[in-house]
Amino acid sequence: MSRALLRSVLELRAPVTRLAPSVRPATTATTAPTETATVRFFNQTAQHIEPAQPDPSIVPNAAQQAPSPLSPQQQYPSQRTPPTQPPPAPTGPLSASVRTLLPALAAQPGHYITIHIHGRGYLVTAGDSIRLPFKMPGVVPGNVLRLNRASVLGSRDFTLRGAPFVDERLFECRAVVTGAEAEPMRTMVKKKRRTRRSQRVNSKHKYTMLRISELRVKPEAVEES
Repeated sequence: MSRALLRSVLELRAPVTRLAPSVRPATTATTAPTETATVRFFNQTAQHIEPAQPDPSIVPNAAQQAPSPLSPQQQYPSQRTPPTQPPPAPTGPLSASVRTLLPALAAQPGHYITIHIHGRGYLVTAGDSIRLPFKMPGVVPGNVLRLNRASVLGSRDFTLRGAPFVDERLFECRAVVTGAEAEPMRTMVKKKRRTRRSQRVNSKHKYTMLRISELRVKPEAVEES
C-alpha cells in the first residue's frame, strides 16, 4: 500500500472535533452587532410615566372650548306658523307728489292693483277671481282677507308705484275666500331602464280660490297724515 493512500484512510477514521474555519468568523460577525445595537437601544431610550392626575390648567380650557349641546327645539325646529300679530302700520309722512296726485287718482274709475300673496304678484281689479297655487291654511269659505301688500296701484291716467310696496294707508283691498278647487287626478309612472317593475304615483292637489270684493283708494289718508 502506498503512503498517500494510507494517510487518507487515517484521516477519514479520525473524528471531527472542531468547526471549519469558514463558519466561525461568520457567527462572530453576526452576533456582535446585535448585542451592541440592543445595548445602545436601551441606553438611549428614556422612561415615560403617565401622570396620575390630569393637569388642572388644561382641564378648564378644554371644558370652555367644548360646544354646548343643542336643545331638541333648536336641532329640530317646528313647522313655521303664521304671525299672530299684524305688522306695525307705517306712520311716516307722505311725499309731496303723493299728496298732490292721490285725489286725482281716487277720482278716476276703474282702479287696478298688483297685490302680492306669499311673494307672488297678481294684477287684479274689483270682481276678479284668483286661484292661488297652493292651499292656504287656516281659512274657510266666507272668510274676508285684507290684502295690504301691493307694488302698483293705478287707474287709466295715473299709476302709483311702491319701493318696493305701496303704503297701505293709501288703499283698501279685500278678498273673500270662495272655496278650494281640486285639479284632475294625475298619474305618474316611474320606471327604471332594464327593469320590469314600475311604480304609479297619483297626485291631486287643491288650490284656494279668492274673489276681490273691494278695491278703493283712500284720499282721506292725505288729510290724516
